[in-house]
Amino acid sequence: MMRKRMIGTLVAIVLSSCQTVPTAIGPGPSIALTLDDLPVHGEAPAGETATSIVAKIVSVLERQKVTAHGFANGHWTVEDPPSGAALERWRGAGLPLGNHGWSHQSLESISVDQFEQELLRNEPLLKTLGNPGWRWFRFPFLHEGKDIAKRNAARSVLARHGYRIAAVTMDFSDWQWTAPYARCTANGDAAAIAQLEASYIDAARESIAHSRQLAHGLYGHDIPYVLLLHVGGMTANMLPQLLRLYRDERFRFVTLNVAQSDPIYRADLDPTLAAGPTSFEQRANAAGIAVPQRTDHGPALAKLCA
Repeated sequence: MMRKRMIGTLVAIVLSSCQTVPTAIGPGPSIALTLDDLPVHGEAPAGETATSIVAKIVSVLERQKVTAHGFANGHWTVEDPPSGAALERWRGAGLPLGNHGWSHQSLESISVDQFEQELLRNEPLLKTLGNPGWRWFRFPFLHEGKDIAKRNAARSVLARHGYRIAAVTMDFSDWQWTAPYARCTANGDAAAIAQLEASYIDAARESIAHSRQLAHGLYGHDIPYVLLLHVGGMTANMLPQLLRLYRDERFRFVTLNVAQSDPIYRADLDPTLAAGPTSFEQRANAAGIAVPQRTDHGPALAKLCA
C-alpha cells in the first residue's frame, strides 16, 4: 500500500511539473524556394562551371532535406552543351524543373506570338528530363507585359498550354551578387568577399521583414511565401547560411505546389483570369498600403572589385 501511495505521489509530481512547462512555439510561416536561370546564370567564379555551381546547390539542398523548384532556359544546352549536365544533376536529385522560356526573352521586348514560340521551344527538353514540374512558368525578368492587353494575351497563351504561373512574394535580387563575386574571387580578395557575404545576408534578412510587412498589411497574416533565387556562384556559396537564416526566422520549407495552393495565388494558378497587379508591391499599391523602402545594394556592388 505504501509503495502504491509513493508511486501515485511521484506521478502527480511529474504531471504537475509537465503542466508548468510552456507549450511549444507553433509553426512559423512557410516558404517555397525557386531558382531561376538553370543551367547557367551569369559569370562563374574562377575554377567553377555551370555544372559545378548547380551541383553545389543541389548538394546543399540534399544535405539539408530542402526542396526547390528550378526554372530552365533551354538555349544553353545548344550554346554550351556541357551545361546540360547541370540539368541532369538537378533532375537526378528529384528536383522539379519549370519553363523559363527558351532564351530568357522579356515579354516586354517580344510579341505574344514570339512569347508562345519561346514557351513551346523549351518544352521538349523539359519533358525529356522525365520532369513532373514542367507546366509551371516563370516570366523572364518577371516581366508580365507592358499593358493589360498584352498581359491578358500572354496569360491566354499560358492557359491554352496548361501552365500555372510561378509567383514571387519574396525576393532580394540575389542576382546582383553574381558578377561581383566572380570578380572578387578572380582577384582573390578575401576582404571584399567577406563584405559581399555580409551584404547578401543583410539583403535576405531585410527581404523577410519587407514581405512579411506587406503580407500582414494585405491579408492580416503571413502567407506561404515564394522566394526567388538564381543559380549563380554567390548563391551557391551562400546557400547554407541562407537556409540557416530562414530556419532562424522559423520558416518551414514547402514545395511550390503547396505554397501556391493558398488562395492569394489563385490568379497565378488560373491564367484564364484577367491580369491583375503582377508583384507583391503592386498589390500593396493597389490596396493603398505603403511599401517600405529597401536598401539599394546595386551601386556598392557595382564598384566592388571593379
